[in-house]
Amino acid sequence: MATKTSTTKITEDKIIGMYMDFVLEQETHPKSVYKFCKGHKIKEEEFYGFFGSFISLKQRIWIKFHENTIALLDKNKAYVGYGNKDKMLTYFYTIFELLTLNRSYVLFELGESKKITDKLAAVKGLRSQIKEFAAELVDEANAGKTLRITKQNPQLFSEGAWVQFLFLLKFWMDDSSAGFEKTDVAIEKSVTTVFDVFDNTPIDNLVDFGKFLYKENFA
Repeated sequence: MATKTSTTKITEDKIIGMYMDFVLEQETHPKSVYKFCKGHKIKEEEFYGFFGSFISLKQRIWIKFHENTIALLDKNKAYVGYGNKDKMLTYFYTIFELLTLNRSYVLFELGESKKITDKLAAVKGLRSQIKEFAAELVDEANAGKTLRITKQNPQLFSEGAWVQFLFLLKFWMDDSSAGFEKTDVAIEKSVTTVFDVFDNTPIDNLVDFGKFLYKENFA
């Protein structure tokens, strides 16, 4: 039986908002698309007009974190003049600010499953976005280099950026410092280290980063 709908136009963002509110208030996932739509007085066809399943909806939320980050970077007039390291730093600072605004949801979704494969499935949609962003930075840097030996490998660098994000995500989830200031330090040290590795001057910062990780995990 079709459900009575409101006159409010249904959008992707509204369905996402409904879903995030639901899991936080109920502390569980919706049992079915039918029950979810009935509870929010929308038609199933409206839901399926944007998402094929709850899985695709959850993956879309993570992609939205990236898209909203890029939108904020585009509004920053100074960003276009940044070097690649500062662009990556700004990206990570910004996306983790957005994650912090939605921390309760992120912790719920990633904390629900004990399996790392399930956690990775949730952020699957974000992987290609971060890798594409990182590869574009490398391509920009390589464009100004004439010697092939000095050019960076976009595929290697982009995969490293994704692994770096996963490390920072776990660090942020466990961070209990005021204002998540330790996460900010981790971002700065990890990005600096990654760029030093690609610039072939890694020793000092690798040691510094290693000491930081040891202190946070074993002190």
